[in-house]
Amino acid sequence: MTLRIDRRSLILTGTLGLGALAIPGFALAQSLARGFTHSVASGEPGPDTMLLWTRYVPVSGGPVKLKAEISKTEDFAHVVSGGEQITGPWRDHTAKITVQGLEPGTDYFYRFVAPDGGFSPVGRTKTLPVGNTARFGIGIFSCSNLPFGYFNAYGHAAARKDIDLWVHLGDYLYEYKAGGYGPKDGPVGGRSPEPAGEIILLADYRLRYASYRSDPDLQELHRVKPMLVQMDDHESANNSREMSAQNNQPGEADWNDRKAAALQAFKEWMPVSETPWSSYDIGGLATLFRTESRLLYRSDEPELGPLFRSADAQKALIEFRDGALQDPARTMLGTEQEAWLGHAMKKSVRSGQKWQVVGFGTIMGKQRMPENAMDWIKADAGAGTKAYVQAGVTASKLGLPSDLDNWGGFPAARARFLKSAQAAGANLLVLCGDSHNAWAFDLGQDGKPAGVEFAGHSVTSPGYENGSSTDPRIIAAALVATNPELKWCDTSRRGYMALTLTPEKATNDWVFMDTILQRTTKASVGHTATVTRGRNVMA
Repeated sequence: MTLRIDRRSLILTGTLGLGALAIPGFALAQSLARGFTHSVASGEPGPDTMLLWTRYVPVSGGPVKLKAEISKTEDFAHVVSGGEQITGPWRDHTAKITVQGLEPGTDYFYRFVAPDGGFSPVGRTKTLPVGNTARFGIGIFSCSNLPFGYFNAYGHAAARKDIDLWVHLGDYLYEYKAGGYGPKDGPVGGRSPEPAGEIILLADYRLRYASYRSDPDLQELHRVKPMLVQMDDHESANNSREMSAQNNQPGEADWNDRKAAALQAFKEWMPVSETPWSSYDIGGLATLFRTESRLLYRSDEPELGPLFRSADAQKALIEFRDGALQDPARTMLGTEQEAWLGHAMKKSVRSGQKWQVVGFGTIMGKQRMPENAMDWIKADAGAGTKAYVQAGVTASKLGLPSDLDNWGGFPAARARFLKSAQAAGANLLVLCGDSHNAWAFDLGQDGKPAGVEFAGHSVTSPGYENGSSTDPRIIAAALVATNPELKWCDTSRRGYMALTLTPEKATNDWVFMDTILQRTTKASVGHTATVTRGRNVMA
């Protein structure tokens, strides 16, 4: 099959039609195309700065100098700032330019200019406000698995006018080979990313990003608003940590090499700076903290399998619960980031910021598996699913968390963070992704409120509904009854969260898409939670 794509079609992926990603070799063709191949993006805004991103491949395939222009008007009659950068194959032809001298709380248009005078698509972005800010909207996403369905959540959010900033909490893409983690009947709409094999080498990660960034709804999301991006595990390999990953199998790659490749591709293809963590003041309204809780500092996850297989499994699990699990040396953030975050929250409170909003990759609220969870499983579920749920039930009966990959596996680190928020007098809002399901927790420490957690459902990755035939309302009721911190959950629908901050109230909507099996932006708000400043619990 000969695939012919003109330059404008490569710039505007949507012009190829909704089935573009189903064309064999389409993503590969885009990655090898010439010109501006993947539209534009902006990220990590400040009151007077903005990071701008694009990808441009010259006909020669070699180095090229790109220029960025930013203006208050779409005709670029008056260019107010810009910059230049040389890019080339050493960074997969991506370019990131941070422009300066902008005005706070201001909408801008931006574009890139190629040496031949050609222009990229025009993007829109907005700087952070200063001073008194009456309202700020944040769209929150995680877990976007291309084969499971259309990125309708991105398309729906991109069309909204009431959101100022996107936050992506990780699992922006998935590392598996074709068929490795996808629908039993094959990819929805033929949405199978390149390369076909599991991504391990730098070239693999680059091509996988090229595949995902070919999606028209994701391109539009990036084009219209700035984004703060954090990594979770699937940008490298499932259940990744500093020293290893569950899905880095023996013989695949040295973990340090694979981790370095994943990080390089992430920094090339995302509108992100080189700093692993940072804070962003939203006028006098809030401070938003971007963290790194997955790849660089996280201690190895304990393996419970050997404990279950021991001669006295119950005794072994209890000893683990009261011993190794409580080790204060086990960390999510590392000591330097922990210290920074504690001091930064104090500084935020002292400066008069009304809210302290912290993004993490994984859930912080305490979770245990209900005793009747085995009754939820589909009759034809695989042995692995049944064993996983049974292990969760057994562990939960002994007071162990059902998931050691999230903050439940790091209780001492969790306590340190929440105590630092309490000591700072923070109005704490924790934002999390990873689980594919929607959750609302009141977080407590030492018997006192410490903050509220809004944990987001996935864009497409399946939740409990994938392995259960039980009414989701029954599952939700059992989970809430089993877990005192959990106040509400939904385990069956996909979408995103929309958080609205005002000086006295934080309001979070869980937006549920009607479907991800067809491309549509039909959606509804399935649940809303509110927090009044000074309470640190949901109303």
